[in-house]
Amino acid sequence: MIESRALRYFVAVAEELNFTRAADRLGISAPPLSRAIRALEADLGVPLLERDTHSVTLTTAGTVLLGQARPGLDTLEAAGRRAQRAGATTPQVVLAVKADNDAGLLDTILTRYAAEDAALPVTVRLCGWGEEPRLLRRGEADVALIHGPFDGTGLDAEPVTMEPTVAAVPLGHAFARLGTATLANLELPVTGPTDTASMHGYQRRLVDEHGIRDLPQLFALVELGRITALVPRSVMDRYPRPRLAYIDVADAPPSVLSIVWPQESRFTAVAALVRAATELEPSAPATSLEI
Repeated sequence: MIESRALRYFVAVAEELNFTRAADRLGISAPPLSRAIRALEADLGVPLLERDTHSVTLTTAGTVLLGQARPGLDTLEAAGRRAQRAGATTPQVVLAVKADNDAGLLDTILTRYAAEDAALPVTVRLCGWGEEPRLLRRGEADVALIHGPFDGTGLDAEPVTMEPTVAAVPLGHAFARLGTATLANLELPVTGPTDTASMHGYQRRLVDEHGIRDLPQLFALVELGRITALVPRSVMDRYPRPRLAYIDVADAPPSVLSIVWPQESRFTAVAALVRAATELEPSAPATSLEI
């Protein structure tokens, strides 16, 4: 059986491809690190690294082990973090959510949750684009509110709410006065109402290419005519802008907000929070935001 320490040592060397840098990262000296890697190779009966005086490279076996070791170590660390929270003097649940991305339902969910017998204090962890799944897998959060699609590896999810998607365009846009358009009219790289992957990929590219970090930046770029943004319809009410128009896009995929948690979670407080989120009244407000 491979010890977790040996795996941590190997991952550090495999990522750095340098024993000195890996040793510094681990807070140990290079000789014992080298011995530990040799011992791991002996236990497995295969070479993991090719070494010479100038470089370190991964063997085929080392590449496979690196791919398997990373999620394994994340799982161990996540289990430790969850155990610490569960066993704390004041246990708590950590809920991850991107700012302005809770569909306007966070307060309602937390109020309903507080009435559950299994309810615990909730710490809301605000995070950036796409961080929620990583926080869940690393045990830094117990549950999250996420707009899909997302990397669901090792995660379970239930939908919370769904609403139509609209386009944000400059006030002088050709379709602004009509108040409606199709994806093709707007020349967006999305094929239809089921093409959620392309829609969110488009939004992701906007964020990456323009360095968008918040709504004011997004809307400023729209007003300048540099981009067309797809957002949930509720944004029209929450974020009116004098130089911006929102138009209906009938064939755009809907915006779906889900509550997400690790598959291995057996935390009754998390189950209660999921129940509170998925049993909302149909009239509950839907003011989700996805950028």
